[in-house]
Amino acid sequence: QVQLVESGGGLVQPGGSLRLSCAASGSIFSVTVMGWYRQAPGKQREYVATITSGGTTNYADSVKGRFTISRDNAKNTVYLQMNSLKPEDTAVYICNADVITQLGHPFGSWGQGTQVTVSS
Repeated sequence: QVQLVESGGGLVQPGGSLRLSCAASGSIFSVTVMGWYRQAPGKQREYVATITSGGTTNYADSVKGRFTISRDNAKNTVYLQMNSLKPEDTAVYICNADVITQLGHPFGSWGQGTQVTVSS
């Protein structure tokens, strides 16, 4: 089994910053792609950003230039630095990881999510 645990969410004013973390643990041989998605009330889950084990990043247009994704491969941890936050960024942010288990099986894992609220 593979577990993802997110942290770092909270309430922030418009224009503020937050940093999210997500650590993967369990029966892991390697973690390929790690990423973040978000889901606002009444809306579908949407893509935010991903990063490969080699450091290649990709972002949704709505967060380009404001959010930065990074990872620590030794810790199987991915981060999301969010700057210049807007009310429309309010959502539950959910971590995702594509893992190769110690038995050699590919496994896609999702975290429980962490709430980010941008409001004055």
